[in-house]
Amino acid sequence: MCGIAGLVSSEEVNQELYEALTVLQHRGQDAAGIVTCEGDRMNLRKESGLVRDVFHTRHMVNLRGGMGIAHVRYPTAGCTSSAEAQPFYVNSPYGITLAHNGNLTNAEVLKRELFVQDQRHINTDSDSEVLLNVFAHELMELGKLRVGPEDVFQAVAGVHRRCRGAYTVVAMITGFGIIAFRDPNGIRPLVFGERRTPNGTDYMIASESVALDVLGFDLIRDVQPGEAIVIEKDGKLHTRLCAEQTRHTPCIFEYVYFARPDSIIDDISVYKARLRMGDHLADKILRLRPDYDIDVVIPIPDTSRTSALQLANRLGVKYREGFIKNRYIGRTFIMPGQNLRKKSVRQKLNAIDLEFKGKNVLLVDDSIVRGTTSTQIIQMARDAGANKVYFASASPPVRYPNVYGIDMPAAHELVAYGRTDMEVQRELGCDWLVYQDLEDLIDSVRRGNPKIEAFDTSCFNGEYVTGDISQDYLDRLSCHRNDGAKARRDSGSSVMELHNAG
Repeated sequence: MCGIAGLVSSEEVNQELYEALTVLQHRGQDAAGIVTCEGDRMNLRKESGLVRDVFHTRHMVNLRGGMGIAHVRYPTAGCTSSAEAQPFYVNSPYGITLAHNGNLTNAEVLKRELFVQDQRHINTDSDSEVLLNVFAHELMELGKLRVGPEDVFQAVAGVHRRCRGAYTVVAMITGFGIIAFRDPNGIRPLVFGERRTPNGTDYMIASESVALDVLGFDLIRDVQPGEAIVIEKDGKLHTRLCAEQTRHTPCIFEYVYFARPDSIIDDISVYKARLRMGDHLADKILRLRPDYDIDVVIPIPDTSRTSALQLANRLGVKYREGFIKNRYIGRTFIMPGQNLRKKSVRQKLNAIDLEFKGKNVLLVDDSIVRGTTSTQIIQMARDAGANKVYFASASPPVRYPNVYGIDMPAAHELVAYGRTDMEVQRELGCDWLVYQDLEDLIDSVRRGNPKIEAFDTSCFNGEYVTGDISQDYLDRLSCHRNDGAKARRDSGSSVMELHNAG
């Protein structure tokens, strides 16, 4: 999962792209990058780390130009080396930079095709670089000295024919403009908006609407599945559906965890969807335990707060903030490596003993993935003096790998994989565990936009909306992307970087 943004303006865009990335920081903490275009020259700054650490005044003054794209990275593939920070750049044709959110499911096939057929070299393990080279090759095949909107739409159509999986993209062609497009299933979110100024109209593209809100842009709409947006450097806007077949199946986990509650994705308020999740979860508790003995509902900050508050109101039980979060520790779910996730939980949260002591506590979280964080939090509640510790998840059990850009690659790393709810309860160490039903989760989200007929719910039910995922693919993915494999690659990249520096 990553965050992307693009901006075309009559003014310098460097500061506003920086601000957009700070708003999208929750979507990726591994690396950040901005590239701008001034005339026929691109200016790029990217590095590992948080936005505030990557960009300093000396970098910002060099990011000149009235259009640019930006990216925050969350690694699901490759390693955590700065070599895989985005945007990526390719010089031919025209000079193209690209930033990508999602995951290509046929990246290995494409990589071979690019080398053998298209004679292009891929320098990293990132599927984003693969996608960039596919797009560049499709433009190159047109054989034109200058590019226009029609050429871009034709190239994007070629990308859709060749690429499989989830992808939202912002790209920039030197001296021409910004391009954005979304995969034919619309799995990952992408919106665009406008801002009227005395000098004309500025346009912005972003992963979430909140980035537009902060910068004073009015939301036009979501980029539709299979659609491409072209914004020329002089502000001319062009749109076209470029995929032959589309089916709108957005990722439901965006609403559960990843997106900010103040965002609107595919015409659905994330905040209201989470309120409905709390209602449904409360109703299930009332069905299963009408004589419940819950004294207090406590959320696991931050994502679960909305659902937990609504659940408490529905049950008529006190809602309390029992954990204080250290704001300077990142989101543990998107931290690379299990050891780092384990270490950060105690640093991230501290319990307020008086909210737990002698009480039957219902802890509410948005989801349970590996279970490591949940286990430690449950123990923290007991250490704080809780009489009984119940645990509620606003989403169903995560039992299957996600292949579309969320770091749930290895099934054996998921606590619910191959286990019943009762077995997960024992593994976590709580007195009672209750999960949201999948039907209720879907209803919670779909009620915001009944036009969406289906969602990608693959991490809950193993049904992959792109229809190209085999068990062999999942097995290979597990071997390549489990925590152990990532640690070995990170160790290797560190050695290589030290060698190169010497």
